[in-house]
Amino acid sequence: MATRPPSTVRPCGRACMGPSKCSTPWPTSGTPLRPVRVRWRRGSKDAPSAHRCPSRRPWCLEPKRARGSVRPPGRREVMAPVRIGIVGCGAIAQIQHLPNLAELREEFEVAAVCDCSPALARAVAGEFGIPVHLSDYRDLLASDLDAVLLCHSDPKTEIAVASLQAGFHTFIEKPLCWTLADADAIVDAARSFGGTCQVGYMKVYDPAFELAQREVRAMAETIRFIQVNHLHTDNSHHLAHFRLQRFDDIPASVRADQRDARHAAVAEALGDVSDDAAAAFFHLAGSMIHDLYGLRALFGQPQRVVSTEIWNGGLGITAVLEYGSGARCAATWVELRNIRQFAETLEVYGDNRGVVLSYPTGFSRGILSTLTVKGVDENGRAFTTHPEIEWENPFRRELTHFHRCITGDGRCRTPVVDARQDVALIIDIVQRYLAAG
Repeated sequence: MATRPPSTVRPCGRACMGPSKCSTPWPTSGTPLRPVRVRWRRGSKDAPSAHRCPSRRPWCLEPKRARGSVRPPGRREVMAPVRIGIVGCGAIAQIQHLPNLAELREEFEVAAVCDCSPALARAVAGEFGIPVHLSDYRDLLASDLDAVLLCHSDPKTEIAVASLQAGFHTFIEKPLCWTLADADAIVDAARSFGGTCQVGYMKVYDPAFELAQREVRAMAETIRFIQVNHLHTDNSHHLAHFRLQRFDDIPASVRADQRDARHAAVAEALGDVSDDAAAAFFHLAGSMIHDLYGLRALFGQPQRVVSTEIWNGGLGITAVLEYGSGARCAATWVELRNIRQFAETLEVYGDNRGVVLSYPTGFSRGILSTLTVKGVDENGRAFTTHPEIEWENPFRRELTHFHRCITGDGRCRTPVVDARQDVALIIDIVQRYLAAG
């Protein structure tokens, strides 16, 4: 992987005659210009003082292509650091992804952010020192990037497919999508691209989860019972602890499109169902998905959904899952509304050993998950241990994994083809409830 030499050359927006005669300045929309790294092509006789364009002949930081224009097909050589663009500047971007990317400056360079709220994109770009802010994802996909991170409001399918077809390594925050048709579209685009398409399943990158995974594998066929309890308070209670940029300039047409997409997804996945079932469907996809993909990583896909209960207007969900070993899992998700408490636990019990994994909220920074191991030793004495957990943010770890996959040093642990199974399971869970009448 080649390294870009640093430069303070002012990048151009279209064709330019050099650093002092740029006819079209980079469209920063008021964002202060910072020193940038210039993407040099291999074999070019490059010297920072010679910055000559037009249109990347032989090099240019980022000529702006026309909206909807097509990038050259296929994967390109990735330079260091990986140039990444972010679509979606909401809470998870501000609290987790952007701070972590800023710390990973040897691995990533955030080249642009995009949000359907122009004011939010501008404010976030200014806060994190990002040179470009945009309000249309097509402008971002017409940029000279290596990778795209999608953490905007659902649905993500359209932009995910467009990103992959444009030749970008793509990171898709959970949920991948809502329907199997959308999942298939993303999987097909990822296969055609041939690069990295990673789903943001951060909990499997949690050091405590990895320790729990080793413990569970050691228990093997003795596992008898699995239990998930996810007590979810309203997100506003978590977000109140952060200074977030927020604006109310999202176009009404965008909000209407999002509502229509949700209705269409429910109709496609489930048919004509009650509001309770629809609400549970989105809670499963948006929140309990963390527990479901964790279960799949530990035990594989369940053989069947034994039963599902949905109550309290879709704010309470319990599903019993049957696994190939014969073990059952009772998984519950409950919205607590105004109780300032969050609890998310996974318990696995075998004949002689038990594991309890407890997660903090996904908005937490600097709070570790905990692991408790209980059992009976060779002398028949009961024991309880609390293994030491590595002090590392799982969101940061999934980004470093994404980088390794892009640069050829790793195989994606959370690919879209696996995430499709989670979409199918969510549909099965709700359909089991509907079938019971």
